[in-house]
Amino acid sequence: MVPSAELRIYQPLEVFPPNEQAHWERHIVDGAVRLGRPRYRQGVTPSGHGVLMPGGRDGAYVKVIDGAYYVCPWRTKLRVYAGIVSFRQASIFDDPSIFVTDEQARRARRDLRRLRRRDPNQISAIMHSPWHVPVRWFVLFEDHERRLLEHDGHHRLSYLTTARRALVRAEEVVPPLRRSELGPIADLIVELHQWISLFDANSILELDYGALSDLMTWDEMDDDHSARELHDAIRALTEKRFPRSAELYQAVLTRAAELRAHESLN
Repeated sequence: MVPSAELRIYQPLEVFPPNEQAHWERHIVDGAVRLGRPRYRQGVTPSGHGVLMPGGRDGAYVKVIDGAYYVCPWRTKLRVYAGIVSFRQASIFDDPSIFVTDEQARRARRDLRRLRRRDPNQISAIMHSPWHVPVRWFVLFEDHERRLLEHDGHHRLSYLTTARRALVRAEEVVPPLRRSELGPIADLIVELHQWISLFDANSILELDYGALSDLMTWDEMDDDHSARELHDAIRALTEKRFPRSAELYQAVLTRAAELRAHESLN
């Protein structure tokens, strides 16, 4: 699998519709808290290129906070089909059919429509970013919400906050960004705000570096305070301390670029 970061929304178990709530309750009883990550299988296009497709049983990430259960459904099929459709629409390559054929794109669009007809309220609760953490995600968190924990013998870097706090932070940074040369970033943060707003206000938001942590040394993880530096950069921008703002912002960009450089090695 490609090392990726994820931005996840965990909703309180009780806010799901009754049928889905019962499903996740059974999932928890079956040991969902101990389950791993979504599983994929590799398909092969006629040209020989690999395409990841859903594989195995779909599930959810589960957190228990202060005795309450919070659930982030994987919705693997929804995300894979949406990703295929987005890839074809983005026109990243001159001939995207080399990677995703016309037939595969039509099938993905058809399956995506079928999923949404079956459950119009089904929304992806996970944003996925291969090889790097998008800088704009750090706007949603503060440094005191940063966590560097050991899991299965590996250290993992993540942030955890509430949806309410994340929404307020997004609202606060958009005006100063719009008044600067970083206006396009403000538009992306507005999109994040709109996405978070689709979920229950009592939800939990997590930024998980995931397997990207394996690409970093202990010192690199310990020194990574990107959320603090980004907020400091925006604060310096509002105070018209432009050199300091640029210095801080560049530090966050450089860290992201160093992670992303691993892609060219693979």
